[in-house]
Amino acid sequence: MPRYFFDARGLYPDDEGFDWPDQQAAEAEAIRTLGELVKDVVPNRTDVLIELRTEDGPLFRAAFIFETNNPKQ
Repeated sequence: MPRYFFDARGLYPDDEGFDWPDQQAAEAEAIRTLGELVKDVVPNRTDVLIELRTEDGPLFRAAFIFETNNPKQ
């Protein structure tokens, strides 16, 4: 099984990684993890980006970005 790393850019790097059967399963976990992280940052409106990588380099990115056209928010 390949070892995948989930770096939460701006929060923490993943130094240990996880074993997933394939990239599709690892991507699904990255998206689930992003959803969990967003719950913690919503009050601060901090953008969150998860980068999925192997030891060979980046494979996939998922992001939650806060944008508003209302300067009072």
